[in-house]
Amino acid sequence: MPTAKVTSKGQITIPAEVRRALGLRAGSRVDFVRMDDSSYSIAPATRSISAVKGLVAPPPSAVTVEQTDDAVAAGAQGRTLR
Repeated sequence: MPTAKVTSKGQITIPAEVRRALGLRAGSRVDFVRMDDSSYSIAPATRSISAVKGLVAPPPSAVTVEQTDDAVAAGAQGRTLR
């Protein structure tokens, strides 16, 4: 398990293995997330747009403005369209 030492100024160096796994580079920001058991998890604060590319499949066909408006209205009313 990678470990790090806290300096007198409260700073740590994140081990290279962890930086690679999280995709961190110089200037990257991280979030410290408090877990239910009072421990903390570290996560990248932001992701580049290329990191999220392809997470959502494209629609099977083009969507019209009217269809988009209908979907937004349906979502606001808590129902789904078919």
